[in-house]
Amino acid sequence: MNPSAFFIRRPVATTLLTIGIALTGVVAFRALPVSPLPQVDFPTIEVRASVSGASPETMAATVAMPLERSLGRIAGVTEITSSSTRGNTNITLQFDLSRDINGAAREVQSAISSARSLLPSSMTTNPSYRKSNPADMPIMLLAVTSDTFTRGEIYDIATTILAPRIAQIPGVGDVSVGGSALPAIRVNVNPAQLASYGVSLEDVRKTLATTNVNSPKGFVESADHRWQVMANDQALVPEDYLPLIVSYRGTNPVTRQPGANIIDTVDRIKAKVPDLQAQIPPGMEMSAAMDRSITIRSSLHEVERSLLLSVFLVTLVVFLFLGDARMTLIPAIVVPVSILGTFAVMAVAGFSINNITLMALTVATGFVVDDAIVVLENISRHIEKGVPRFEAALLGAKEVGFTVLSISVSLMAVFIPILMMGGLIGRLFREFAITLSVAILVSLVISLSTTPMMCSILLKAKAAGEAKLSIIDRFFAWLLAGYRRSLRWVLDHSFVILVALVATVALNVLLYSVIPKGFFPQQDTGFLLGNIDGDQSISFREMESKMVAISDIVKRDPAVNVISVSIGGSRGGPVNSARMYVVLKPMSERTESADVIIARLRQDTAKITGARLVLMSAQDIRIGGRSSAALYQYTIQAEELSKLNEWVPKIQTAMTALPELTDVNTDSQNRGLQTYVTYDRDKMAAYGISVEVANRTLYDAFGQQPVATLYKSLNQYRLVMEVNAERTMSPESLRDIYVVTAAGKRVPLLAFAKFEPANAPLNVNHQSQFVATTISFNLAPGITLNDADAAIRVAMGELGVPSSVQGGFQGTAKMFQESLGNQPLLILGAILAMYVILGILYESTIHPIT
Repeated sequence: MNPSAFFIRRPVATTLLTIGIALTGVVAFRALPVSPLPQVDFPTIEVRASVSGASPETMAATVAMPLERSLGRIAGVTEITSSSTRGNTNITLQFDLSRDINGAAREVQSAISSARSLLPSSMTTNPSYRKSNPADMPIMLLAVTSDTFTRGEIYDIATTILAPRIAQIPGVGDVSVGGSALPAIRVNVNPAQLASYGVSLEDVRKTLATTNVNSPKGFVESADHRWQVMANDQALVPEDYLPLIVSYRGTNPVTRQPGANIIDTVDRIKAKVPDLQAQIPPGMEMSAAMDRSITIRSSLHEVERSLLLSVFLVTLVVFLFLGDARMTLIPAIVVPVSILGTFAVMAVAGFSINNITLMALTVATGFVVDDAIVVLENISRHIEKGVPRFEAALLGAKEVGFTVLSISVSLMAVFIPILMMGGLIGRLFREFAITLSVAILVSLVISLSTTPMMCSILLKAKAAGEAKLSIIDRFFAWLLAGYRRSLRWVLDHSFVILVALVATVALNVLLYSVIPKGFFPQQDTGFLLGNIDGDQSISFREMESKMVAISDIVKRDPAVNVISVSIGGSRGGPVNSARMYVVLKPMSERTESADVIIARLRQDTAKITGARLVLMSAQDIRIGGRSSAALYQYTIQAEELSKLNEWVPKIQTAMTALPELTDVNTDSQNRGLQTYVTYDRDKMAAYGISVEVANRTLYDAFGQQPVATLYKSLNQYRLVMEVNAERTMSPESLRDIYVVTAAGKRVPLLAFAKFEPANAPLNVNHQSQFVATTISFNLAPGITLNDADAAIRVAMGELGVPSSVQGGFQGTAKMFQESLGNQPLLILGAILAMYVILGILYESTIHPIT
């Protein structure tokens, strides 16, 4: 049977089929989405909840834990992490890769609803969720600037007009606005004067709340008309609050939704910017401060150029070997047609043009030309013997058809184990394996159809004495003679060769065990992520000055283009932490790598005392749902917070001393300042004061709680009650607080309570519902993740950490550990698959080995 005969006898149909494959590939190439890597996002949902004025411990105990218990019952959850700071809790749910994120979102909403009755009554808004990963780097930063508007007014416009419209763009998962806060009316009260009038802080709160009700008032209707009843039941400006009688007495990062394409999403946002600019007031300018699509496009263009260069070099080498332009034309057509045909299959499979698939096509270039050359050389051999072109094509294709098939199938068999891999690694390299296998398969089809057909038309016999390329021919003749001599020696010393073969295999096994192992190569994407960590007792104003000083140093660096920085980030982080995004200049405008720039900035900013800058290069693959100051994470868990606080400093000190690690940092912040109020319950009972009333008074004074909502046409604003700023400068202001009893008697807080200084956590983190602290780190130059793993294990063993304190890698480091054990099985699986396929094709157990 000769499968090529049909195509050789029908050159027109074969030509049209080849053109059709090429045109289909061109159309598919233009329609394929573009991304840095295959779609490997873990389905991730972030849940947010807030209670104004609540401490991190209170948020962790009363908000995070009930929600985590309810959310932990959802099927497919692989990781639950939470971070509770003052007044805010963020819970990140990471699901199995096979989980549909929309279905997961519905179950998250149900879990939140079922936990609502367990949450504090002081929580004025229900927890919300977003289908995005808070640890992901934003794909775009949009800056809104103005010389005439205040920061508050700019923030109001960004929140009211821009953020909702950007969030509606397909592919956008989250829009965060930072740089300021929404305007609010703040009512400052003097507790001492209130007490002199016998008025409690709670009386003020209730009065303010009842001043803004915005409730329905009905309508009046006659036989002909209907009138809606409205009233000025809201106080919308500060002046409206002056005549109130209290009592009668005597910035925007944009993140993509998981599964969305970065390039497409950024293009949609850019297309929307002119419309958004038209909707904001004159005097405000909107521009892109950071655009990740630029470096992604640049990276892909480099790989595309490499692919084109590889096609050119393969064609050139074929020409040098064959020495005939007609013969070279055949593989020169087969290679691009095979690649274009692969694009068509990629489109059907839902793949994208990314660094992995383009790398597969670049590797495939050397494979796809092999089949064509085997067929071409065999047909050419018959033509040089005097066989007519048509008969030579039929005979030559028939002789090597099975060989070409076995070569192609055995190559594809190597990738079968990759297709069966699970988890992120399997998902990531599945497109690589399928793309490469499809390219080989398309090449097989083209080599058994188009190649013999073109040989039957284009090839001709060499005239007697006709030379090809004499220099190259002489080189090949010398090479062939040397090969004959070496082959004769090998056959005469077969035992030595077999021993050398076994020794080579053993040496490879040994080298595999000692060679440094890493996960993914660290990228220079042109973007840096950074954290500025200040002293845990630092105030907002002092942290702002530290942030400005460090930002000025970073901005002056010659390799830096743009920076964006905000205290607390956009998710309610602690006041002693600032999030920084750094956009580096393009590679064409700088000579140093991102790692060199990070090292320089680390040294330059070290002169700023009281704050520390930690930077890492943003990566296209970010694993895990916890944000950290460095690339890799080691999480420590314990049943009790006290045990965690005891061992985390020891572990961090040990890791800092390891030369394999740099930028060792922890998210544990348990040395914030606190004033602990101790109630004397006997005295409280004598005064007729309950703990609830005392707590309510403290919350009214220092909670900065929103007591009412002001409704306007485009947004809602808060009415906030607080004690005068000058009376909240130190814990001594607690002495000015009076509690008013039900009988109207003023009782100073100092009469039944004492105040003691103490330390308090600025955040409380959970991992799988246990209290946890994450130590993040980067690798020292020349160190692999495997080296760091071994060093950390040794350090933990030397410390003697008790069994009640558990430590383990998270995120990228954890995925590396899991993938490391699968590598030997993957290699053995590839060898076994190739042996089985060749054994089936040749009906032999020996031929596959030879």
